Amino acid sequence: MAPPEPAREVARSGGSQSVARPWVPEVPVALEFNGLAYAVMMATPADLEDFVCGFALTEGLVESVGQVDEIALAETDRGWIARATIAGLGVERLMERVRGRVAESSCGLCGIENLEAIAKPLPKVPARTAPASDAVFAALDALKDRQPLNAATGAAHGAAFARPDGSLLLVREDVGRHNAIDKLVGAMARDGQGLEQGFVVSTARCSYEIVEKVVRAGAVALVTVSLPTSMAVERAKEAGLSLVCLARDDSFLQLT
Repeated sequence: MAPPEPAREVARSGGSQSVARPWVPEVPVALEFNGLAYAVMMATPADLEDFVCGFALTEGLVESVGQVDEIALAETDRGWIARATIAGLGVERLMERVRGRVAESSCGLCGIENLEAIAKPLPKVPARTAPASDAVFAALDALKDRQPLNAATGAAHGAAFARPDGSLLLVREDVGRHNAIDKLVGAMARDGQGLEQGFVVSTARCSYEIVEKVVRAGAVALVTVSLPTSMAVERAKEAGLSLVCLARDDSFLQLT
């Protein structure tokens, strides 16, 4: 976490006071696979091994975490470099994406010339299971105490995996909402845990990218604290993902 820096807090009433606030860390993280530059992501430099594995999984570069090998991290004066070796069918896709230089943003859309690439079918969720309402509220309550970075800065997204009863198994944080999901996916995979028996909780806006990432990772249910986009709902329905949105302390919307 970045050290606190002085600032002046100005109230609407006209008063002001000096405060010290820590900022959430955000640095460039260059991802290299098989010696090829793939993407540069703005991320919080924590749990980067999880990030690399989760990113490779949700990008479809690998089918299992066992195909990610030799992760090496290096800090430079301008950010971090994360290098990994991958095997399997993802190598061909890696070459295609690197040649086209289309992975310049977290959404993965910038530079895609063929719109059909966006509409590729997602894997079907094997068993669509809507989380119990008590479990949803329990997970939301528990997540508040499992986000130290957000508690300190108020600017970090969280992603968690909850058991069917709502107790949390794993939590990851990052300045980027996509990155938090990737870190969670990677951490679960590295720990040998699947996403079928429970549900994913995200503090982020429910965009289509979040839906696609959790579906590709094998999740059957997703809970988000904000409303979804139209494409997020469409993609969730197509895949059979159980989608809960606008999840607050006292209510939520069961969409799919």
